[in-house]
Amino acid sequence: MSLAVEVTGLVKNYGKVRVLDQIDLQIPTGTVMGLLGPNGAGKTTTVRIVTTLLRPTAGSVRVAGVDVLRDPSAARKRIGLSGQYAAVDTNLSGYENLRMVARLYGMPARQATARAVELLAALGLEHAAHRRAGTYSGGMARRLDLAGALVARPAVVVLDEPTTGLDPRGRLDMWRVIGELVDDGTTVLLTTQYLEEADLLADRITVIDHGRVIARGSADELKTSIGGDRLTVTLAAGQDAEVALAVLAHVGIGEPSHEAGTDEASVVVGDGSRTMVEALRRLDDAGVCVVDANVHRPSLDDVFLSLTGKPSGAPDEEAQADDVQEEIMS
Repeated sequence: MSLAVEVTGLVKNYGKVRVLDQIDLQIPTGTVMGLLGPNGAGKTTTVRIVTTLLRPTAGSVRVAGVDVLRDPSAARKRIGLSGQYAAVDTNLSGYENLRMVARLYGMPARQATARAVELLAALGLEHAAHRRAGTYSGGMARRLDLAGALVARPAVVVLDEPTTGLDPRGRLDMWRVIGELVDDGTTVLLTTQYLEEADLLADRITVIDHGRVIARGSADELKTSIGGDRLTVTLAAGQDAEVALAVLAHVGIGEPSHEAGTDEASVVVGDGSRTMVEALRRLDDAGVCVVDANVHRPSLDDVFLSLTGKPSGAPDEEAQADDVQEEIMS
């Protein structure tokens, strides 16, 4: 298995504050790694180090076989970066933006023109190629920014919260583009606060909190790690919850639960659909009337809450040093 990105023992200190603490990442070529964590957990700091924008206190980073710390210039030729905010010149047209980026990469004029036209078509922007980028919608500007990151055909594309601020249609368009990148063999490092985005796009997910890796695996593996499906039954008015709990204890895994003041009882089960049928039969035999039943498979939101103790998008309690003067690699 070839690795497009290999991060080992990454540490970043700002004075006495440790923002990253021994971060390890391995991203196989042609896959998507989702990097998740609360606001301030260290996601953007990790991205800045991987993309040569920030020097770590300790650790090593290799991208497409290049040591990022020893040869940042060579690494940059293999990396495309699309940050949290679209980095486009609003006074230039979409075409002019991309042609300028291509020329900055050293492409001859004819090649730069062809690449700009190619990317505008690939990202569905050809109709607005000659419009000033300042007139683009948020989704269009993000796609133009991504196009700029793809100009040099990088082996690795880093997307730092690429759909932040986009409407649902814009997010769907961006997801399509990311999927097409991976189909073409590009490796993607994706940070996001949208857990459904990671669930849909990421082959592997790494969760960080307070600058440390606290979990890693596929979306299914992470969901399984916090338990199986949860069967919830809604009892008819006046039913004996204790009898229902006794029945659920026989079909489920662990202790069933019943929240006081509600008609719902639930238990973790190993095989959701099959167990639900068995539970309903046993409840009926016990004379318990059920008006509704459903099986809920753990989501990444459940995983996130279980691992970090806070919902996705919640800020970390420790202030992170985003505003500290950073040491840019030369």
